[in-house]
Amino acid sequence: MLRFEELAHEQTPMGELTLRRRYEPVVGRDVFEVKLGDEYLMSSLFTVAEEALSDLGLAAVPAGRDALDVVVGGLGLGYTAVAALRDARVATMTVVDALPAVIAWHERRLLPVSGTLVDDERTRLVHADFFALMRAAPDAAGPLPVPLDAILLDVDHSPTFTLDPSHADLYTVEGLRRLAAHLRPGGVFALWSDDPPEESFVEALRAVFAHVEGHTVAF
Repeated sequence: MLRFEELAHEQTPMGELTLRRRYEPVVGRDVFEVKLGDEYLMSSLFTVAEEALSDLGLAAVPAGRDALDVVVGGLGLGYTAVAALRDARVATMTVVDALPAVIAWHERRLLPVSGTLVDDERTRLVHADFFALMRAAPDAAGPLPVPLDAILLDVDHSPTFTLDPSHADLYTVEGLRRLAAHLRPGGVFALWSDDPPEESFVEALRAVFAHVEGHTVAF
């Protein structure tokens, strides 16, 4: 039995990005992991929180609204995106990732959910800087639908522990106002974080959005 295999590696502006698969005897299955340099970014061992981002975010969209246009910031292993596709109300799902290598992994079907993701006609994978798109005004000629029903974001470790310093401005009141301009009235912004809800960020959210909730996902 092959216990470890490196599936892909790529040099990126943020460091060496590696996708690997290893057999985990405790759970009796293969686990897929992504590393950036020496730092572990994500693992398929536990995906509950990534899927909950979609489930909780889309559940907050106002009742009676359908044909939803959804953007997922951060493709990763694909679990947030595939969870969004399980919602029959989703008409379009645009997944934005700054790393073309990650998009290529799914196009090459290297990951367990890649086929489900790329074969769904509602899916569009976009190589772009999500944070730059949110700084810009909504543009019908741009890569995102206008306006959006939901924005689901899973890129940084937390609002205060970002993968790149250029991401930090999104988590300010002004950055959140720019993001909110991409949403239609009643639209939802949902964020995954490795940390419990941070009061300072919750307050920034309350300055922009009428209703704010923090959820701790246990697994």
